[in-house]
Amino acid sequence: MGSVSASSVIRATPEKSFVRVDELPGSATAARKAASRAAHDGLLIPVRRGLYYRGRRTRYGLTPPRTEDVVREVLGTRGVGPAGYSAARALSLTSQIPPVLHVATLRTVEPIAGVKQHARKNLARVDLNATEIALLEVLRAPEVFAEAGWDALTAMVREAVAEGRVRLDALTEAVPGEYNRAVRDNFASLTGVLKTSSDMGDTHAVA
Repeated sequence: MGSVSASSVIRATPEKSFVRVDELPGSATAARKAASRAAHDGLLIPVRRGLYYRGRRTRYGLTPPRTEDVVREVLGTRGVGPAGYSAARALSLTSQIPPVLHVATLRTVEPIAGVKQHARKNLARVDLNATEIALLEVLRAPEVFAEAGWDALTAMVREAVAEGRVRLDALTEAVPGEYNRAVRDNFASLTGVLKTSSDMGDTHAVA
C-alpha cells in the first residue's frame, strides 16, 4: 500500500477548512507543489504563505474564508480578541463599522489582509475569552467606543456577567497587568458601579 500523498489529503479536506502546507504529507517541496496545483485547479484559495482554504464550491467559484476565521487560524484564540471599534461592535456598543477588523493580540505576525493587529504586552490576557478582551479594549477609551455612554456600557457588562460571557474575577486578575492606565482606572470605576448596584439590589430584595 502506497503512502498518502499531499494531493489526496487536499482532495479529502472538507469544505470550509484550512490547509496548512507544513502539515501535508511528503517533502516540503512536494507539499508546496500540490497546494499550488490545487489552487490553480480551483480547489483551494491561497490565504497567505503556507496557508490555503478549501471553500464551498458555488456557481460563482469557491467561497472565501471569513476574516475572523483567518485571524483565528493564524493567531489562535488565546489572548486574542477584537480591538477598537471592532471590540465596540462585538459588544453592541457602537453602530460604527470599521473598514478593517481590529484585533488585539499578544504576538503580531506578518500582515493579514483586512486586519489591523494591535500588540498587547499583558500575558495575563491568555486566560481571558474574546469578549473579556473586547471589554478591556473598550475601556481604553469608553468615551469614544461606547456611543450611548457609560450607563450603556455598565448595563452591557452587567448582562454579560449574568450570562457568563464575562468573568469579573478573571478580569480582576488580568487588569493589573494592563500597561494602559485608562483600562485600570475605568475597570475600577466599572466594578465599583456594578458592586453598588448589586448591593442596592440585595437591599431591595431584603426589604
